[in-house]
Amino acid sequence: MMPWLYSALGLVVLLLAGDALVRGAVNLSLRLGVPALIVSLTIVAFGTSAPELLIAIEAVDDHAPGIALGNVVGSNTANVLLVLGIPALMTGLQTSHCDTRKNYVFMIVASLVFVALAFVGTFTLFSGIALLALLTVVLLIAAREAKAHRKMSGQADELEDIEEADPNMPYWRIALYLVLGLIGLPLGADLLVDNATVIARTYGVSETVIGLTLVAVGTSLPELATTVMAALRQQAEVALGNVIGSNMFNLLAIIGIATFIGDIPVAERFMTYDFWVMLGASLLLVPFVFFKKDITRAWGVGFSGLYVVYMVSLF
Repeated sequence: MMPWLYSALGLVVLLLAGDALVRGAVNLSLRLGVPALIVSLTIVAFGTSAPELLIAIEAVDDHAPGIALGNVVGSNTANVLLVLGIPALMTGLQTSHCDTRKNYVFMIVASLVFVALAFVGTFTLFSGIALLALLTVVLLIAAREAKAHRKMSGQADELEDIEEADPNMPYWRIALYLVLGLIGLPLGADLLVDNATVIARTYGVSETVIGLTLVAVGTSLPELATTVMAALRQQAEVALGNVIGSNMFNLLAIIGIATFIGDIPVAERFMTYDFWVMLGASLLLVPFVFFKKDITRAWGVGFSGLYVVYMVSLF
């Protein structure tokens, strides 16, 4: 039982440390005069992916690359089927009013580039640079469009756009958040990866499957919490945008940065099964993005059911 308990503890530490780092970094950046728009597009986006990033780095460094790749692929599948499925099951999501077409296209392009690079057999430093270059292009386009939108609407760069912003936060608290985040993230990643590897060996399950299941579901919990709250507040665009943005960052940033630590070989099962499940789950969003359909409770049942079937198939 101890590896399971330590894995759970590592996951909790990761999630809390990631939240602390985002809060500290956001408020320090705003205090230093960095525009809120830039903060939201970079620090918040990267910060919320910090647990996945630290897990990937730790896994590659510990010669367990299956956990790193499994976490990314499994998280992207979970983000669509579970993170959208459960809130839809609860309240339904009125996605017919959302306009996320451009970001969705970016996500599909990122997915296809990611899979194409994977078919080379190994994610190398060259692959990582290509992924990060694509991420940079996406961020630059997003920044330009956001700036143009603000200029046309006459809106200021408001702090209210960033949930973690607190203009009255004292410097000592900012420093405390940063320290807790910087200490907690590697500690949590080390606990989770080491004990997930022990679990895999104990039960004769591959590290890849542990990455696709235990680690992937765990690191998708923040997205699930955000999406549930957005659904309860009838903010379907936030829910859908959260999933699309998270999936892009997982593919481009997490694996892109992890390749600087070492090469990430791609197991055959990814190329014959898991990549296609991830792409299939992503394509399930087409009716809601392009044809203005709502994700009703019936769709929520379908999405959640498909995820359960996928989990069962892994074992």
